[in-house]
Amino acid sequence: MYLPQMTDFFATISADERISYPHIVLYMALFQCWNNNEFVNPISISRSKLMRLSKINSQSTYHKYMKELVEFGYINYAPSYHPFLGTTIYIKPLTKVGKSLAS
Repeated sequence: MYLPQMTDFFATISADERISYPHIVLYMALFQCWNNNEFVNPISISRSKLMRLSKINSQSTYHKYMKELVEFGYINYAPSYHPFLGTTIYIKPLTKVGKSLAS
């Protein structure tokens, strides 16, 4: 799963003009968490951990790019407002949606 998803991600973003480096680093942080979860969806993670992994220091920046990854079709995202429950994120398999994301 790792190599096809990574290959398809870079192929997809190369054709998607909406994607910029904050999207990429945030997706890579999510991808690493998904990898640690043996590519089982959904993953549950705290905002603070994702911000630390992606080197995003601003909550508003984090929320902006997370929202755009959802809007652009790369992930599904259900934020948690509970202090001990992580955010639930579903990484969409790009091998199934492929080039349709960049359209």
